[in-house]
Amino acid sequence: MIVFDLDGTLIDTAPDLIGALNMVLAEEGLPPVALADARHLVGHGAKAMIQSGFRQAGADLQTDRLEILFGRFIEVYLGRIAQESAMFDALESTLDLLAAQGARLAVCTNKRSDLSVALLDAMGLLARFVAVIGADLAPAPKPDARHLLAAIEHAGGSPARALMVGDSISDVMAARNAGVPVVVVSFGYTDVPAAELGADALIHHFTELPAIARRLLRCV
Repeated sequence: MIVFDLDGTLIDTAPDLIGALNMVLAEEGLPPVALADARHLVGHGAKAMIQSGFRQAGADLQTDRLEILFGRFIEVYLGRIAQESAMFDALESTLDLLAAQGARLAVCTNKRSDLSVALLDAMGLLARFVAVIGADLAPAPKPDARHLLAAIEHAGGSPARALMVGDSISDVMAARNAGVPVVVVSFGYTDVPAAELGADALIHHFTELPAIARRLLRCV
């Protein structure tokens, strides 16, 4: 059982997320944020990105207004969910190889399940995963172990034979809390260097994953 995070792990979603953010900011008369400056915020969710955009502009943002803008952000994002997003290099061939080697694949993401399914479907990846579990379908979001355990259960797997693949401290802590080994990708969204997240293994390219997965799951 191999469980993947979504944003920053399977797909580089930052261009569309930041694009949606900038449309919302423009509607509020605020300047856009640069992709490079906001990329690390993607893993913190849309509300954090909106708040950051307002802070950068020196504008006030009340809680009730944040909720309204969050709803608008979701509307805009759904309209462009796969306009500029792209799979990370060698993802499809790696997923095919893992499946051919007998792995069951699932997604465990703090992104809402409906948005996750829409994104994976638009990217032509949905059929590769036996379960897609957003935070709304779990008792609590990552780093809570119950989120990862729910994904494993929905996919028909066992924590004793599962591996988490992610890009952030939330992924690492969810795996640790669930007693599951974890691999971190170096190309995702994180506030600290990926090598410092404390994963069992760090990969720089998806072609490295099958061999590492076999080792961590003791399938060699």
